[in-house]
Amino acid sequence: MERTFTLVISCPDRVGVVAEVSQFLAQHNGWITEANHHSDVRENWFFMRHEIRAEGFGLSLDAFVKAFTPIAERFDMEWYIHDSLQPKRVVLMVSKQSHCLADLLHRWQSGELGFDIPCVISNHEDMRSLVEWHGIPYHCVPVKKDNKEEAFTQVERLIDAADADTIVLARYMQIIPPSLCEKYAHRMINIHHSFLPSFVGAMPYHQAFDRGVKLIGATSHYVTQDLDQGPIIEQDVVRVSHQYDADDLVRLGRDVEKNVLARALRWHIEDRILVHGNKTVVFA
Repeated sequence: MERTFTLVISCPDRVGVVAEVSQFLAQHNGWITEANHHSDVRENWFFMRHEIRAEGFGLSLDAFVKAFTPIAERFDMEWYIHDSLQPKRVVLMVSKQSHCLADLLHRWQSGELGFDIPCVISNHEDMRSLVEWHGIPYHCVPVKKDNKEEAFTQVERLIDAADADTIVLARYMQIIPPSLCEKYAHRMINIHHSFLPSFVGAMPYHQAFDRGVKLIGATSHYVTQDLDQGPIIEQDVVRVSHQYDADDLVRLGRDVEKNVLARALRWHIEDRILVHGNKTVVFA
């Protein structure tokens, strides 16, 4: 893959933002290979993502930050730049269900998704053999009613020791404490097995079956203190009918969950997601 720098910007919308950024890149021989823009008229907010060919670019990342900062300050930008040679470090978290974890491990091992997995954390031992077969460290931290604070303190230490950029809850069936939700804001991705905002909380497929829905789905979102209410990244659905029982909904839903989570993680590690309030702009 060609080495690129990815520049991501959000700021108040006004005349001249694109021109200023484009002129800056051109002055330093910046060859733009992909450009994405979106203007939120209601919020008067602007979003931008540029991929820049690293070969021939006239600035190192440190020099870029120093030179671009005055422009960013003038336009009140929230921004960052990322080097494609620095893969994201993704910690996977799982409980007893393997389908999302196994799918991500396959995509990682095959090179379909380009990220590093420093470790997998679980509250059960069930997935140890699968993970260690891939040569990845496995940490089991049991979470019980009387040890949750201690357990999540250990989870936090493991995540920090792994120097994680991103945490993926690949069917990790525990509620994350508010302090960790805040610490890893917009870095922790969950897959919820329903088409949110419908059927939040536990056993959503059974809730959907009891309601007699004709579509079931899955939602990937960033984790916040409000359960299943974080900014939505990706969703998908599959049609069902009266002929299916609750177990059929679970079976069909697993395929949707895997694909939705994989797309969300891909867009996250490629810096294609910009969060504004409780919404996302996704340059997919």
